[in-house]
Amino acid sequence: MERETHYATVSEAINKLQKKGYTIDFNLEENSLDMHAEKFNTEFEIVDVYRYEGASDPGDQAVVYAIESKSGLKGILVAGYGTSVDTKTTEILKKLPIRKAKE
Repeated sequence: MERETHYATVSEAINKLQKKGYTIDFNLEENSLDMHAEKFNTEFEIVDVYRYEGASDPGDQAVVYAIESKSGLKGILVAGYGTSVDTKTTEILKKLPIRKAKE
């Protein structure tokens, strides 16, 4: 996947990624990625990361992660950062490798 430089908003990033096949809405649960009640403990990697800051509210900060498994599962995880960061989310995401961009 070629990397986009940036999307203007979180919703634009989500919409564009969904069109590229990132259709699973991931959440983090303990030490696994979670979709509804189904947990995934397979190997995942971060394909792209988009970070956003609210123009008027510093608490309105989000990061959109495009995540893919070795078996082909593709989804999106939206997480807060800055003052709204969840330390459990940060620790789990640190364990996921980041795919290098195609040159």
